[in-house]
Amino acid sequence: MQLITPKIEHKQEALEYRQDHFDANELIIDGDNGFDEAETYECWLTGLDIIKAGKHEFFMPSSTYFAVVDGNIVGVVDIRHKLNDHLMKTGGHIGYSVRPNQRRKGYATEILRLALKKCQEMGIRKALVTCNKNNIGSQKTILKNNGVLENEHEDNNGNITLRYWIDIN
Repeated sequence: MQLITPKIEHKQEALEYRQDHFDANELIIDGDNGFDEAETYECWLTGLDIIKAGKHEFFMPSSTYFAVVDGNIVGVVDIRHKLNDHLMKTGGHIGYSVRPNQRRKGYATEILRLALKKCQEMGIRKALVTCNKNNIGSQKTILKNNGVLENEHEDNNGNITLRYWIDIN
């Protein structure tokens, strides 16, 4: 597996990746930095550049990658370069997802492992990774990558987010 920066030549595979989530009734794709809502693939790519450069008025600077195995997109991951108050509570440094038909193959664990390497390259020494309390798969993925549960955060709607820290050194 490798993490690659989304480019125009990935358009068809990326659109199929997104559609697989939609077909599985998953309208929100974690770690896609707005691809699930993008009007076009090209608009999404432009938005990624703006966000990465820290020039977006609402988003913290971040880098988004496709996780690719044998030329196929199996997942997506977004690495936030720094955290604001919202990300400290519920988003963390890393958001990721795996294509519905590629789950339970260990891809999430590998995506997170590779994302942690990217964090280290960015100078992040301790990464916050969060997940919904009901997401047992993500809990296991985070624990396999040495996540240490700090606490739970409950939002105004009663949703509970588990907050894990991973020492990258």
